[in-house]
Amino acid sequence: MTPPVPSVPPASQPVFPLPCGMVLRPWREADAGVLVAAYEDPGIRHWNRPEPETPDSAVARIRRWHGRWSEGGAAMWALGRPGPDPAVGLVGLGDIDRRGGSAEFLYWLLPEGRGHGAMEQAVRAVSHWAFTDAGLHRLRICHSVANPASCAVATRAGFLLEGTMRGALLHADGFHDEHLHARLATDGPVLAEPAPGS
Repeated sequence: MTPPVPSVPPASQPVFPLPCGMVLRPWREADAGVLVAAYEDPGIRHWNRPEPETPDSAVARIRRWHGRWSEGGAAMWALGRPGPDPAVGLVGLGDIDRRGGSAEFLYWLLPEGRGHGAMEQAVRAVSHWAFTDAGLHRLRICHSVANPASCAVATRAGFLLEGTMRGALLHADGFHDEHLHARLATDGPVLAEPAPGS
């Protein structure tokens, strides 16, 4: 029996309040400066390898994300405080394969968003949406083995470490081995309370 094809996303991208007081919301063109700042942040640039951004290219990228949402190919949220303030981070799903029921997480935080457990909560919220609303079956997180912060987010959000992919991704300092984490829709509830101190 052929499994059902996951549903297409709703017309409007949902907003998710997080326990830490932040929210996940659609990107706004007014957030363009955040993408410029993300490229300028050494940690984000090293681990996430973003493309160089100008204010104009950042606006164009946000518009492409909105288009990808409408097409069902990607789902990118801005992470920030409620209200008009600019975002402090990104979390989303790229490479959405509707027929195969899978997608890969992308995430980063600017320094002002770190230390609140926000990213673990954001990954859990997007996972819940992906499994219950988008009908996906498998989500994965890949990161350099030299990036323990990303590994901690994946582990605390319930993504099991499945293995190490050798020389899998080229960073500025050469090829890195990558951890592969994954979570299935059948792995149990996603929106558990975060671990103490996360």
